[in-house]
Amino acid sequence: MINSFVHSQPPEAIVMVRPHYFVSNPETMADNAFQRTIHTESASESAYDEVTRAVDILEAEGVTVHVFEDTSNATPDSVFPNNWFSTHHHGTLVKYPMYAPNRRQEYRQDIMDYLTEEYDYSHIVDLRDAANQHEFLEGTGSIVFDHRNKVAYAAASKRTHERLFYSLCESIGFQGVLFDAADENGIPVYHSNVLMCISSQFVMIGMDMVAPKDRGRLYSLFEQGGLTVIELSHQQIRNFCGNAIELKGKAGCLLALSLTAFHALTDSQKTIIQQSNILLPLAVSTIESAGGSVRCMIAGIHRRIE
Repeated sequence: MINSFVHSQPPEAIVMVRPHYFVSNPETMADNAFQRTIHTESASESAYDEVTRAVDILEAEGVTVHVFEDTSNATPDSVFPNNWFSTHHHGTLVKYPMYAPNRRQEYRQDIMDYLTEEYDYSHIVDLRDAANQHEFLEGTGSIVFDHRNKVAYAAASKRTHERLFYSLCESIGFQGVLFDAADENGIPVYHSNVLMCISSQFVMIGMDMVAPKDRGRLYSLFEQGGLTVIELSHQQIRNFCGNAIELKGKAGCLLALSLTAFHALTDSQKTIIQQSNILLPLAVSTIESAGGSVRCMIAGIHRRIE
């Protein structure tokens, strides 16, 4: 094993943002191959309802959900709060520099104040000024954290700056692992969390999209970390199978994923997942049209451990 298993992989609680205004963000369309154009008046209502239903389902399963409303029409991607902050077991809260200018308006001081008071985050790492130097790092979109083994995985892209990534990893005590990944058309994967998901017992990853030079290193790290590898096809990645998150529920660990992703998984893959997780599909098809799915909608709250 890479490290002793001190920290829990699933978060103690989560933050979700319920949008009152929702359209495809034109500032992120250029490099997000998962995004589709939507401008219908019903999209905002549908996205609002999808978050509401998701929260109800998660809470019914025993997940602690902190829901914040967003009534602004200047923040079309606010439903994806995982990109602008992350939390860590040693009392650290990180604020990230995002690529699209209008996404930087998503930063919410009220959310920061609530989390700092409720969960006692005493160490704030604010990276947002790096955007002025055109250096970007988009939270747990850019980085997939293996909290148990203290390894951070990131696919290189213009939204994931190498220097910034390694600097953050050093400051929070994680081993940083940067790799290259692209789709079948050679387009770099815009966010690591559409490519891979790490739970306590397994990793789901589109390994065929990872550059051949990097695959051996990833397999080795997964083996050292005690993780079973579930390989995802290009089509499964397009259906957001990699965009899932392990959560704590009243009956054990859950794997929250979209209904789209659930239907795209094979029976054998579901069998492996269900050895350690209860599959919890959520219907978020409107939100997925903006290029993100369930993992993107959830910001994990990792409680401070002394």
